[in-house]
Amino acid sequence: MKKNKISKNWIKKQHKDLYFKQSKIKGYRSRSSFKLIEINNKFSFLNKNTHLLDLGSSPGGWSQVAAEKIITGKILAVDIKDMEKINKVSFLKGDLSNIEVCDQIINFFDKKIDVIISDMAINTTGNKSLDSYNTGQLCLNAMDLSFKLLNNNGVFLSKIFMGSIFNEINNKAKLYFKKVIKFKPLSSRPESKEIYIYCKGIR
Repeated sequence: MKKNKISKNWIKKQHKDLYFKQSKIKGYRSRSSFKLIEINNKFSFLNKNTHLLDLGSSPGGWSQVAAEKIITGKILAVDIKDMEKINKVSFLKGDLSNIEVCDQIINFFDKKIDVIISDMAINTTGNKSLDSYNTGQLCLNAMDLSFKLLNNNGVFLSKIFMGSIFNEINNKAKLYFKKVIKFKPLSSRPESKEIYIYCKGIR
């Protein structure tokens, strides 16, 4: 039993190190870049003309991936934390709960947009149930914004954690969107309860 436990821990560490090392080699700011790469490989929602909003963008791993795919579209990254400049990505520092920030987002695109991605998560407290719930609230807020901003065939992608708020998120997603799929990338740590919810097509 002890040997098996050691082996599992070793595999987990190797799994983590693989993506961490690759992020450094490829110049990505975080290992989470590979999550977006995997998800896009599965669902193919990023193209050269995409107008995209990246919520909770700092340090910029997802925006980097988006900027590699999007050539003639527009990218706006938003976070309450600072983010270093990324070529072809505009950055807005602010909180989505602020109406003025939402107005700035709307004015930036001046049209319905194609994709909203959210890797937002609250700072962890050590209470997994509370952290899951509060991160879920961020997802619900982002989903409400997506319902207003996305075009009819738009895509909303968000991180969520399995927990008490999961059913509320799932139900709202099905109310707002025609297609709702839950997906856990291989690059997500196996022990993590995070998954991603992919939604497409406004109802």
